[in-house]
Amino acid sequence: MPLTVPPVADERDGLLAFLAQQRAALRNAAYGLSDDQARTASTASSLTIGGILKHVAGAERDWIDRVAGTAPTGPGDPEAYMAGFRMDGDESLADMLALYEAATAHTDAVLGGVTDLDAAVALPPAPWFPASATVRWVLLHLIEETARHAGHADIIRESLDSASAGELMAAVEGWEPSQWVTPWKPAASV
Repeated sequence: MPLTVPPVADERDGLLAFLAQQRAALRNAAYGLSDDQARTASTASSLTIGGILKHVAGAERDWIDRVAGTAPTGPGDPEAYMAGFRMDGDESLADMLALYEAATAHTDAVLGGVTDLDAAVALPPAPWFPASATVRWVLLHLIEETARHAGHADIIRESLDSASAGELMAAVEGWEPSQWVTPWKPAASV
């Protein structure tokens, strides 16, 4: 996938392409990390790459369950919500990536059956949400949520080992080095 989304055919294609781009950026931030690194809060924030993957997987599944008209299974209280940002000691980075892949596959399957982006979607009662929204609104919200956390993951990753988003994408996709980007490689162990 290039560093920018290629031209799109229509609105639906555009929304899905921008969501895919942000998903890839988030996954790329985890590339080459150990489980311990994925649990490391390397900035002033308590966020970790593994925890972000866990959170975004849960959030995407809950939003798409709403689109599908099924009951979301997300956290029911603030403590459970905050636990959704932690990669626990018995969880691996591979677990978090698999959880995220399952959530994105669920999204793709549900959205494959949606033909009307204006279809109403009931939202949870909260002062920060309108009473209802559309599939379009949910897709835009998922793009926003994923992009926000992909940016967090970029900063966390750069703080861990100086790897940047472009270098990681080049490594994941096997690009040849160029004047613009050199694919990331793990530091030589001493």
